[in-house]
Amino acid sequence: MSRPSAPVHDPHTGSATFTLRGEVTNSVTLSVDDLRRDWTEHRTDVVFDCATAGPQHHTFHGPLLREVVGRTRPAFDPARRKERSRFLLAVQGGDGHHTVLSWAEIDADFGDAPVLLATRMDDQELDATGPQLVVPSDRCGARYVGAVTDIWIGTCRAPGTASTE
Repeated sequence: MSRPSAPVHDPHTGSATFTLRGEVTNSVTLSVDDLRRDWTEHRTDVVFDCATAGPQHHTFHGPLLREVVGRTRPAFDPARRKERSRFLLAVQGGDGHHTVLSWAEIDADFGDAPVLLATRMDDQELDATGPQLVVPSDRCGARYVGAVTDIWIGTCRAPGTASTE
């Protein structure tokens, strides 16, 4: 079980920060304010079924996850589709909730899913809590991760092979 980690805030803006790391050229720490300033904002209206609260209707705004993660320069050759298809993204929330997506889900050459790192939910800014992972195609809300604190990007090893870590 993952341990919750309280959001860290940028001392200059007060905006919650999160880290992108793993098998990347550039590990980076970004704030909700950075997401708003440095990437194009997208809007999505979603309905998903929450196991405890039933159907949820929300509007989210924020950049596409694939564009944000691109800043890290993941350790694959972008021209080699099979390399890209082996990468995973593990997203950790401040409450300990976490989920995994495949690179192929968000890659424009594969699933092209418009997954967001939302900076706003239902007209509420998320600066204090941190961004929310939004997977609009999901019928249930299990992969919606609030208060994102960490995104790890790395290779899914073939079954039966040893990890290098």
